[in-house]
Amino acid sequence: MKDMSSSQPPLLENATHDLAQFAAALRYEDIPREAVERIKLSVLDSIGCCLFGATLPWTRKVAALVEDEQARPVASLLGMGKKSSVSLAVLVNGTAGHAFELDDIHKESIIHAGSLATPVALAFAEQQGGASGRDVITAMVAGYEVGHRVGSAATMSLFFRGFHPQGTSGAFVAAATAARALGLDAGQFQHALGIVGSQAGGLMAAQEGAMVKRFHSGRAAQSGVYSALLAKSGFTGITDVLEASYGGYLSCYSDQPNPARLTAGLGTTWETLNVGYKPHASVTSIHTALDGLAEIMREQQLKPDDIRQLATGLSPMTHVHCAWEYKAQGVTAAQMNLYYGLAVIALDGVAFTDQYREDRLRDPRIFDFIKRITAYVDPEIEEMGAAFRHAARVKVTTRDGRSFEKLLLHRRGSPEHPLQPEDIEYKFRHVVGSCLAAEHIERVIRLVHTLDKLASTSELIGIAAAPAAA
Repeated sequence: MKDMSSSQPPLLENATHDLAQFAAALRYEDIPREAVERIKLSVLDSIGCCLFGATLPWTRKVAALVEDEQARPVASLLGMGKKSSVSLAVLVNGTAGHAFELDDIHKESIIHAGSLATPVALAFAEQQGGASGRDVITAMVAGYEVGHRVGSAATMSLFFRGFHPQGTSGAFVAAATAARALGLDAGQFQHALGIVGSQAGGLMAAQEGAMVKRFHSGRAAQSGVYSALLAKSGFTGITDVLEASYGGYLSCYSDQPNPARLTAGLGTTWETLNVGYKPHASVTSIHTALDGLAEIMREQQLKPDDIRQLATGLSPMTHVHCAWEYKAQGVTAAQMNLYYGLAVIALDGVAFTDQYREDRLRDPRIFDFIKRITAYVDPEIEEMGAAFRHAARVKVTTRDGRSFEKLLLHRRGSPEHPLQPEDIEYKFRHVVGSCLAAEHIERVIRLVHTLDKLASTSELIGIAAAPAAA
């Protein structure tokens, strides 16, 4: 029988080793100031996502399962006033962070690292008695740098094959964050990556109505914790897990990997700076289309009934991802669906938490407006390539025969069209307004703003861990 493991050279020599060496040696002082500030924004944004997500039924079901385990209580279930083990706490908190399509996004890798790295870093910080803010930042940057490079190297081919990047490539975010939080040496760190690569999983069919899409994030976070803890104990993983030509992560999950992305510019080009934030509570890919419609309606003072037809040109990825028939299959499906998102923008002017309530999903007015929407792959956007996969062309035709068109190349909240820190604070206040007391909201904002100066994160974790306000 042919030995497949040695039949071809690795996709990129020593990539897993080099990533582990970099992340294990990473010090707070090595991180550029702008990357520190970006991580602080992600911490604030992610805590908000976790606290709101903790109120939702799918997160509560996971929490109930965890409570039944009765594990050693060392890490908090955020927003619940309860504790469990580190691994079970991040299972809940990772699910909560990804529970309502609000978490940060790295466009190229298609990973929401905040809902992975933040729960992991805070859980270990709490277990360690309140690690410093700089320790939390360093662990998270390690996760962001490693995981985003893995996801980018897998390319959109991973997504087109039907895998959910959050549960697959996202597992490397969690493992690297955990490994750095535990202070693993380079060899142990390499084994942690080699262990978590075998745990990666998540199927994109979950987007059409299943609670399990949110769980992919929690499981990836938990797998990262287990992988780092096992590596610390001497348990071994696949030392060339990323680059192995047979049975490696890239060779299995992607038909067209770009292995050079694993280490190109490592330590000089910071993927943390390529993270953006969401102004809408929906899948990132449709945000430009939502904003295009909102801008046309605002500028032309149009009402929903004024619109006869709405045509939306998209990238091939967004068309596959989001332009499928809306059938009111649940909150997840609504948040992933282009037609539903455009309809609530037309009717309400926003697509945020209230627009994705269960009692809104079958609104007859939404179905009526959806009948006027068409979506297609726009050749000009397709020609621009993967860097413009979030671009959208929106054309509105009114009942009185007027036409208005907008082409938006970058979504609001992306690094190319960024939200400002005050926008993230505004979003945080809005998201947690129903579950955190007003004085605690402002205290969390102040604590995160000075995270790099905090000798202990205990107060921040304590506020976030308390039961949601009535």
